[in-house]
Amino acid sequence: MQTHETVVFQIFRFHPEQDAKPYFQEYEIPFLRKDLTVLEGLYYIQQRLDDSLAFRSSCRAAICGSCAMHINGKYRLACNTPVLKLKSGKITIRPLAHMPLVKDLVVDMKSFWEKYEQMKPYLMPGKPFPASGERLQRPEERAKVDALIDCILCACCHSSCPVTALHEKYLGPMAFLTADRFVSDTRDGAHEERLAMVDDEHGVWRCHTVFNCQEVCPKDLDPSGSIAHLKMEILKHKIQQKCF
Repeated sequence: MQTHETVVFQIFRFHPEQDAKPYFQEYEIPFLRKDLTVLEGLYYIQQRLDDSLAFRSSCRAAICGSCAMHINGKYRLACNTPVLKLKSGKITIRPLAHMPLVKDLVVDMKSFWEKYEQMKPYLMPGKPFPASGERLQRPEERAKVDALIDCILCACCHSSCPVTALHEKYLGPMAFLTADRFVSDTRDGAHEERLAMVDDEHGVWRCHTVFNCQEVCPKDLDPSGSIAHLKMEILKHKIQQKCF
């Protein structure tokens, strides 16, 4: 995209209590800086052009995940998406998918958080706290979770997954990544319980391996890899049960 004096934002709008149906509204704003982000553009619109525009944001540093939305064909974080890098003269923005719409770019994430809670996202050691005061890990053990702990719960993976669109009870890639984070942690003692959580008709076996979740993750995490790992761990556990 070439640098222009202005940039056009085409934003999904819908207020369930006032609007008969959703629509897109265009706003033209000044291209203030070469590093202008989509989130800064949204704030410019909200503060100077239309204070009725609704969207979520918090940290502005790609840490909280709250400003995730569909921007020019891909789920992204608005705070770290520079307008200049979007190869289009118009920025088209939609809300996250597969969750009820509250208003404009704000969705109701209740079911998303319920799935996260269902994964019991905390250590369950199953053993008394050691006298040393620490649950020790060797560097190679810690390395197993290095690529799993950086999820910011933005729901980009959830919204891009075609299976979450069709099956309301499907746990989804975020939940599987969360489960794998603890299954892979040597300090956790609930291995069997965690595998059982994802081993049913709404679990890992319903994944179609489309890799959308991997493609859109703003932290370059690999939910698809976690799903494959969980499947392997489930099968290994079942084989061990039969053999012993």
